[in-house]
Amino acid sequence: MAVQHWLENLRAAKKTCILQDGRRKVHYLFSDGKEMVEEYDHKTHELLVRKWRQKSALGAYGQWQIEVGEAPSPIVVAVQPDFLKEDSSNPVFMRKDTKTNFQWRIRNLPYPKEVYSVSVDKAERCCIVRTTNKKYYKKFSIPDLDRCQIELDGNALSFAHANNTLIITYQKPKEILAVEEELQKELKSMKSSNDGDVDCKTQ
Repeated sequence: MAVQHWLENLRAAKKTCILQDGRRKVHYLFSDGKEMVEEYDHKTHELLVRKWRQKSALGAYGQWQIEVGEAPSPIVVAVQPDFLKEDSSNPVFMRKDTKTNFQWRIRNLPYPKEVYSVSVDKAERCCIVRTTNKKYYKKFSIPDLDRCQIELDGNALSFAHANNTLIITYQKPKEILAVEEELQKELKSMKSSNDGDVDCKTQ
């Protein structure tokens, strides 16, 4: 079963763990060379960040790919008059989960709630956001369900809109909740080093 296979992969991965800035940071190294870093709130145990990277065919490390959380803003040393930068009013898409739900936030969407439509495409294994005014369209997958080969369920999907932000919620299936519970038990039993004691390869 794919769910059990993913749980076994997590258990078999080489893991290091540090406590830093109120977060438990766990670095996973899988047998296929892929790396995953997760950051949890140390008190609530909620997942704040999940990111992945893997080596290229030539053995060089690629960029971290953010799955959960928000990518850090690029640091601009000096802005020249002809410097091109992304419009700050563009929609910003990010995932921020809760304990019981997968959740995505799309900021800078000022249209009223009745303009939006959020649906599931089971054939393409993705969720789709549309607006009736044709101003925004977005397709996104749920990697957690893909890894465990769990079918998408349109009834688990809902959305709300407030403060120019569209909040999309997908209720976690019981199989995912079970995997996360087992993983938390394992992480709590791991010995965590304090900041500076171990290289967790988070950068």
